[in-house]
Amino acid sequence: MRIGFIAMSGIRACDEELLALGLTLPGFVEHSKAIASLPSLGLLTLAGMTPSHHERRYLEVQEIGQLDPVPVDLDLVAISSLSAQVAEAYALADRYHAAGIPVVMGGLHVTACPDEPARHGAVAAVGEGELIWPEIVADAEVGQLKPRYDSRSQEFDLAGSPMPAYELLDMARYNRVTVQTSRGCPWRCTFCASSILLTSCYKQKPAERVLAEVDRICELWPHPFIQLADDNSFVNRLYWRRLLPELAKRKVRWFTETDLSVYRDETLLQLMHDAGCVEVLIGLESPNTLGLKGLETRRDWKRRQLGHHTEAIERIQAAGIRVNACFVVGLDGQGPEIFDRILEWVDETLPFDVQVTLPTPFPGTPFYRQLEQQGRLLDPLAWERCTLFDLNFEPSEMSAETLRRGFHRLVAQLYTDIATQRRKRHFHRLQRLARWGQVIPGSNTR
Repeated sequence: MRIGFIAMSGIRACDEELLALGLTLPGFVEHSKAIASLPSLGLLTLAGMTPSHHERRYLEVQEIGQLDPVPVDLDLVAISSLSAQVAEAYALADRYHAAGIPVVMGGLHVTACPDEPARHGAVAAVGEGELIWPEIVADAEVGQLKPRYDSRSQEFDLAGSPMPAYELLDMARYNRVTVQTSRGCPWRCTFCASSILLTSCYKQKPAERVLAEVDRICELWPHPFIQLADDNSFVNRLYWRRLLPELAKRKVRWFTETDLSVYRDETLLQLMHDAGCVEVLIGLESPNTLGLKGLETRRDWKRRQLGHHTEAIERIQAAGIRVNACFVVGLDGQGPEIFDRILEWVDETLPFDVQVTLPTPFPGTPFYRQLEQQGRLLDPLAWERCTLFDLNFEPSEMSAETLRRGFHRLVAQLYTDIATQRRKRHFHRLQRLARWGQVIPGSNTR
């Protein structure tokens, strides 16, 4: 069979004013380009486990017009899409269905809304794709595809992870490529629509498989920049103490997501730096207690870390690792004062970078169910607004318009040239002080 793996990619936002701001704010544009340039690791993984007698083709679509006309020299099409792009993905499925080419759709959105693909003549692949893809391919070969394949009653063992088909990529289109070392997160925040929708536990890929993937990437592209597709990388410290020295031998540069606790382990930070870690993204969510109570479904761990923010970021950045501090603006309990408080926090703490997003009710999350039960969703099916930058619910402590306006102002002030350069200068000054042995974690080194 000739199988097309089609990823719906690119940044989406419905807010015209915010899009206009992005045209003039370098920091905001840099974020967008980095996120938009990531290939679909899920599709590459399925392509990697596809039997070799099948022809595989990887396509990436940022706008539906890119595939006009759609390639019809295919026997099976696999489409992966996040919620914000899913309307375009369904339009593409409609076109392939009309052409008589079977379509399978998967990803986080389909797992949360498994009934939707059938309305567009497509098969739904629900849950972890590695568990069901072999059956899908076998059924497609004999023309006997089922309406739905569901793996949610099982757990995929990452020890059996296939090598992603990185060779299908045109690397000239990307500034980074993804590798996964773990799936899941122990904190399980109510708004999170990441791999916790696919798995009920935190699980780790064996280090030798991770290193084999890095080696494969290095064979294909010299000096790659790798983004780890993990929700929270450093949960298992022993694992990383073994992996990082081996990763250091590959001389790659990489970025990942983690929680704040890494600052307490100076040995780990040094190993991360020596192994090529350039930056970590940390979801702090709020600079004060407002909005943090009940944010996680298990424990208020992030709330208990509030007093450690300054020391933690100072230590991580003194180790030569940039911090991208992330806040969710408009959480329940946060009023209009949150905008100035974030600006003050950033001015005091000076992380290398900052990311602000709006609370987003992704389908399948506890946050979506809460807002639905409370009647606070503005449009329960407006998946195109699941962008992190578009508001689709009534906030608890301010009007929707106050939140929109305050968010615009916050973005405009955080991403000016002056603000971004000041944060960068602070980071580089920390490096000089660290070399001279003068950094005191938690002190004011400005």
